[in-house]
Amino acid sequence: MSKDFFLGIDIGSVSTNVVLLDKSGEVIENMYLRTQGKPIEVLQKALATLYEKYGDSLQIKGVGTTGSGRHLASLVVGADIVKNEITAHAKAAIFFVPDVRTIIEIGGQDSKIILIKDRIVIDFAMNTICAAGTGSFLDRQAERLNIPIEKFGEIAIKSQNPVRIAGRCAVFAESDMIHKQQLGHPCEDILFGLCLAMARNYLANLAKGKSLESPILFQGGVAANIAMKKAFEQLLGTQIIVPKYYNVMGAIGIALLAKERTKGLITKFRGFENINGCKFETKGFECRDCSNYCEVVGFYSNGNLVARWGDKCQKYSSNRNYHIENSKNL
Repeated sequence: MSKDFFLGIDIGSVSTNVVLLDKSGEVIENMYLRTQGKPIEVLQKALATLYEKYGDSLQIKGVGTTGSGRHLASLVVGADIVKNEITAHAKAAIFFVPDVRTIIEIGGQDSKIILIKDRIVIDFAMNTICAAGTGSFLDRQAERLNIPIEKFGEIAIKSQNPVRIAGRCAVFAESDMIHKQQLGHPCEDILFGLCLAMARNYLANLAKGKSLESPILFQGGVAANIAMKKAFEQLLGTQIIVPKYYNVMGAIGIALLAKERTKGLITKFRGFENINGCKFETKGFECRDCSNYCEVVGFYSNGNLVARWGDKCQKYSSNRNYHIENSKNL
């Protein structure tokens, strides 16, 4: 086995995903961990697990970060490249399905649609406002119905007569589900009705006015739900592909981009021992020097200030925010 690897890190509000690729792009390790509001701690644990398994034979030749916590993660690990989720997901999708035209991505707190032509992203849209079309909403409904989220799709797919549920708003959808329960509808019909409502909501908002061409890939944590795949197939009238590594595609994409960036030569990666032996923390304050009242965040490594961000005028960040400045044009 090659000793040279590339690390991809995707930190979101719900999950922290870490993958290890070899020089050919093969996935050697993949981790899908709950962020639990502690992105730095979870990332350190993931890297410690990798180091414990491979030791010094694990030579990282490039590392990339993506997701909503990409800038924070880049400071922790010393990333070679920082990219948004759209770019990372598209990169991975094209790698596995070169002629992919449409990506449906639904994560824990947001959802995206990415349109691709000739291996180039030509359009995209994101929904970060309403929880009705995200994995967190499915989690909440499964918990409320006392159903393990892993069993959600398995139960829902048995439905013979799905009920109609309003899916445009999380509050209305939950009220609608409670009403259907009180009327005595079977659980599987309510669950698949919810899947159809989420799919309709997705298509009516993110895909509005867009032409969804095949092949269509469905990725993100919600792609584990086979009933959601069936709902999209039913509404679109076409086959949906769920890739093998559907839940870590962003991490795979950014690892591939890190591989292209460093070409296996010089990396900024700080090293497993340095990262795991370091105490990272963030401290914030509200700047009252003007009417913007910016919430400025400082990032500290072993008590030393490494970077600051959040100030619109860059009064605090301009001198020391090396990584953020570097990533602005990515």
